[in-house]
Amino acid sequence: MGAWCFVDHYGPAPVGVDGSGGMDVPPHPHTGLQTVSWLFDGEIEHRDSGGNHAMVRPGEVNLMTGGRGIAHSEVSTPATHVLHGVQLWVALPEEARQHERSFEHFAPQRAALPGEAGTAYVFLGALGNVAASPVKTHTPLLGAQLDLVPGAMLDLRLDPAYEHGVLLDIGALSVAGRDLAFGDLACFDAGRDSLTLAAGPAGARVVLLGGLPFEEEIVMWWNFVARTHDEIVEARDEWEASSDRFGDVPGYAGAVARIPAPPLPSGRLRSRNRSGRT
Repeated sequence: MGAWCFVDHYGPAPVGVDGSGGMDVPPHPHTGLQTVSWLFDGEIEHRDSGGNHAMVRPGEVNLMTGGRGIAHSEVSTPATHVLHGVQLWVALPEEARQHERSFEHFAPQRAALPGEAGTAYVFLGALGNVAASPVKTHTPLLGAQLDLVPGAMLDLRLDPAYEHGVLLDIGALSVAGRDLAFGDLACFDAGRDSLTLAAGPAGARVVLLGGLPFEEEIVMWWNFVARTHDEIVEARDEWEASSDRFGDVPGYAGAVARIPAPPLPSGRLRSRNRSGRT
């Protein structure tokens, strides 16, 4: 959907008092993308090679721009009893994918949806006249959490230039007449100016994504977004060589200092377009 190229929906997962079941992701690299961290439950400590140290909490978005190269770690804190959220990636366009690494944090205000259908947290872009986010993206995007009240019927106004996706987290939901199950992602081509969301008797929590069609072809492998197989090989080699391209993550204390890159496939990686075709 637009430049959104990866959606990892995880949890709800209980976390033991000893931290078992929690998150401990040692330093690992990214290129050519932005990571968007959004939590429903729990707390995650973020550290990166740009010197940023921040917490990820429910209702607050952390956006990290990898650009040419960044490394970061993600560790759930002792305050976490349930871990539940989404990790999202945005492919950077050609003019931005070699930028310097950067980081933004934003806590959107809860905003009312039309017709008393519920509330929204708009963490990227703008959702009609509901709310807007000041966080910078390099292509037009939309990212929002919608909390629908029981039995809500919402005629959601959309930007027809955008592609859209609706991810059901909890509850029951019908989108444009189709029922979704937990974790389902309904995708819609550009051209729609509205979408009808109908919540079940217990309501629903939804992640709404959108963006202008991303026309560039990409190669996405492991934690890298690039344009060619050779660029992936170069990024992998530099990570394995502890290159300054990615830098160090100060303050991380774990059993493993960094995640090694997996072996490359035997063949050449091929680029694909927004329809998933090579």
